[in-house]
Amino acid sequence: MVQRIPITPAGRETLRLELRHIREIDRPQNVADIEEARAHGDLKENAEYHAAKDRQGYLDARMKQLVSRLALVEVIDPNSLSGDRVVFGATVTLEDGDSGEEKIYTIVGEDESDAKKGLISVTSPLARALIGKEIDDTVKFKAPGGMREYEIIDVAFGDGNG
Repeated sequence: MVQRIPITPAGRETLRLELRHIREIDRPQNVADIEEARAHGDLKENAEYHAAKDRQGYLDARMKQLVSRLALVEVIDPNSLSGDRVVFGATVTLEDGDSGEEKIYTIVGEDESDAKKGLISVTSPLARALIGKEIDDTVKFKAPGGMREYEIIDVAFGDGNG
Protein backbone atom coordinates (compact mmCIF):
# COMPACT_ATOMS: atom_id res chain seq x y z
CA MET A 1 0.00 0.00 0.00
CA VAL A 2 1.24 3.47 -0.87
CA GLN A 3 1.98 5.71 2.11
CA ARG A 4 -0.09 8.90 1.83
CA ILE A 5 1.47 12.18 2.95
CA PRO A 6 -0.84 14.46 4.98
CA ILE A 7 -0.81 18.12 3.96
CA THR A 8 -3.05 21.15 4.35
CA PRO A 9 -4.62 22.83 1.29
CA ALA A 10 -2.18 25.74 1.71
CA GLY A 11 0.77 23.33 1.81
CA ARG A 12 -0.34 21.59 -1.37
CA GLU A 13 -0.75 24.94 -3.11
CA THR A 14 2.78 25.95 -2.06
CA LEU A 15 4.19 22.77 -3.63
CA ARG A 16 2.15 23.33 -6.81
CA LEU A 17 3.36 26.93 -7.10
CA GLU A 18 6.98 25.88 -6.65
CA LEU A 19 6.63 23.21 -9.34
CA ARG A 20 4.99 25.68 -11.72
CA HIS A 21 7.73 28.27 -11.05
CA ILE A 22 10.47 25.74 -11.82
CA ARG A 23 8.74 24.56 -15.01
CA GLU A 24 7.78 27.99 -16.34
CA ILE A 25 10.56 30.28 -15.11
CA ASP A 26 13.62 28.57 -13.61
CA ARG A 27 13.99 25.74 -16.13
CA PRO A 28 13.60 27.91 -19.29
CA GLN A 29 16.06 30.43 -17.81
CA ASN A 30 18.47 27.60 -17.08
CA VAL A 31 18.24 26.34 -20.69
CA ALA A 32 19.01 29.87 -21.89
CA ASP A 33 21.96 30.09 -19.48
CA ILE A 34 23.37 26.80 -20.84
CA GLU A 35 23.03 27.99 -24.44
CA GLU A 36 24.69 31.30 -23.62
CA ALA A 37 27.56 29.58 -21.79
CA ARG A 38 27.98 27.15 -24.71
CA ALA A 39 28.41 30.12 -27.04
CA HIS A 40 31.48 31.21 -25.06
CA GLY A 41 33.49 28.34 -26.48
CA ASP A 42 35.60 25.67 -24.78
CA LEU A 43 33.28 23.82 -22.40
CA LYS A 44 36.04 22.11 -20.39
CA GLU A 45 37.15 25.35 -18.75
CA ASN A 46 33.82 27.16 -18.87
CA ALA A 47 32.70 27.72 -15.26
CA GLU A 48 29.40 29.32 -16.35
CA TYR A 49 28.53 26.23 -18.38
CA HIS A 50 29.34 23.84 -15.52
CA ALA A 51 27.38 25.96 -13.03
CA ALA A 52 24.37 26.04 -15.37
CA LYS A 53 24.55 22.26 -15.88
CA ASP A 54 24.75 21.74 -12.10
CA ARG A 55 21.69 23.97 -11.68
CA GLN A 56 19.91 21.96 -14.38
CA GLY A 57 20.52 18.77 -12.37
CA TYR A 58 19.20 20.41 -9.21
CA LEU A 59 16.07 21.76 -10.97
CA ASP A 60 15.33 18.39 -12.60
CA ALA A 61 15.71 16.57 -9.28
CA ARG A 62 13.51 19.09 -7.46
CA MET A 63 10.82 18.82 -10.16
CA LYS A 64 10.81 15.01 -9.83
CA GLN A 65 10.63 15.32 -6.05
CA LEU A 66 7.69 17.76 -6.22
CA VAL A 67 5.78 15.64 -8.76
CA SER A 68 6.30 12.59 -6.56
CA ARG A 69 5.22 14.39 -3.38
CA LEU A 70 2.12 15.85 -5.03
CA ALA A 71 1.12 12.39 -6.26
CA LEU A 72 1.20 11.08 -2.69
CA VAL A 73 -0.42 13.92 -0.74
CA GLU A 74 -3.65 13.51 1.15
CA VAL A 75 -5.15 16.96 1.66
CA ILE A 76 -6.69 17.46 5.07
CA ASP A 77 -8.48 20.76 5.58
CA PRO A 78 -8.29 21.92 9.23
CA ASN A 79 -11.45 23.97 8.61
CA SER A 80 -13.40 20.71 8.23
CA LEU A 81 -12.18 19.29 11.56
CA SER A 82 -13.47 19.71 15.10
CA GLY A 83 -13.21 18.13 18.52
CA ASP A 84 -11.06 18.14 21.63
CA ARG A 85 -8.56 15.51 20.47
CA VAL A 86 -5.25 16.51 18.84
CA VAL A 87 -5.05 15.34 15.21
CA PHE A 88 -3.30 16.50 12.05
CA GLY A 89 -4.30 20.12 11.35
CA ALA A 90 -4.99 20.99 14.99
CA THR A 91 -3.70 24.20 16.52
CA VAL A 92 -2.64 23.34 20.05
CA THR A 93 -2.00 25.76 22.90
CA LEU A 94 0.52 24.34 25.36
CA GLU A 95 1.88 25.37 28.73
CA ASP A 96 5.55 24.60 29.30
CA GLY A 97 5.89 22.45 32.42
CA ASP A 98 9.17 24.15 33.40
CA SER A 99 8.63 27.83 32.60
CA GLY A 100 4.83 28.08 32.54
CA GLU A 101 5.18 29.84 29.18
CA GLU A 102 2.38 29.34 26.64
CA LYS A 103 3.23 28.14 23.16
CA ILE A 104 0.95 27.64 20.18
CA TYR A 105 1.70 25.10 17.43
CA THR A 106 -0.23 23.90 14.40
CA ILE A 107 0.44 20.34 13.26
CA VAL A 108 1.07 20.32 9.51
CA GLY A 109 2.75 18.17 6.84
CA GLU A 110 6.52 17.75 6.59
CA ASP A 111 6.73 19.99 3.52
CA GLU A 112 5.06 22.94 5.23
CA SER A 113 6.58 22.89 8.72
CA ASP A 114 8.23 26.09 9.96
CA ALA A 115 8.88 26.10 13.71
CA LYS A 116 9.48 29.87 13.73
CA LYS A 117 5.90 30.33 12.51
CA GLY A 118 4.54 27.75 14.94
CA LEU A 119 4.02 25.11 12.21
CA ILE A 120 5.37 21.74 13.34
CA SER A 121 5.66 18.61 11.22
CA VAL A 122 3.31 15.76 12.00
CA THR A 123 6.44 13.58 12.20
CA SER A 124 8.22 15.76 14.81
CA PRO A 125 8.71 14.36 18.31
CA LEU A 126 6.34 16.97 19.80
CA ALA A 127 3.56 16.33 17.25
CA ARG A 128 3.88 12.58 17.69
CA ALA A 129 3.53 13.05 21.47
CA LEU A 130 0.47 15.31 21.02
CA ILE A 131 -1.51 13.21 18.50
CA GLY A 132 -4.49 11.57 20.18
CA LYS A 133 -4.24 13.63 23.37
CA GLU A 134 -6.92 16.00 24.72
CA ILE A 135 -7.19 19.26 26.67
CA ASP A 136 -5.68 18.99 30.19
CA ASP A 137 -3.48 16.03 29.15
CA THR A 138 0.23 16.28 29.90
CA VAL A 139 2.69 15.16 27.25
CA LYS A 140 6.34 14.28 27.72
CA PHE A 141 8.69 13.92 24.80
CA LYS A 142 12.37 13.89 24.01
CA ALA A 143 13.47 17.15 22.41
CA PRO A 144 16.99 17.86 21.11
CA GLY A 145 17.73 19.60 24.45
CA GLY A 146 16.40 16.75 26.59
CA MET A 147 13.03 15.69 27.99
CA ARG A 148 10.25 18.31 27.82
CA GLU A 149 6.80 18.39 29.35
CA TYR A 150 3.75 20.38 28.23
CA GLU A 151 0.14 20.57 29.33
CA ILE A 152 -2.46 20.91 26.58
CA ILE A 153 -4.47 24.06 27.28
CA ASP A 154 -6.55 24.24 24.09
CA VAL A 155 -7.16 22.42 20.80
CA ALA A 156 -8.59 24.41 17.87
CA PHE A 157 -9.10 23.94 14.15
CA GLY A 158 -9.38 26.17 11.07
CA ASP A 159 -7.35 29.16 12.22
CA GLY A 160 -6.35 30.16 8.69
CA ASN A 161 -3.24 27.97 8.35
CA GLY A 162 -5.15 25.59 6.10
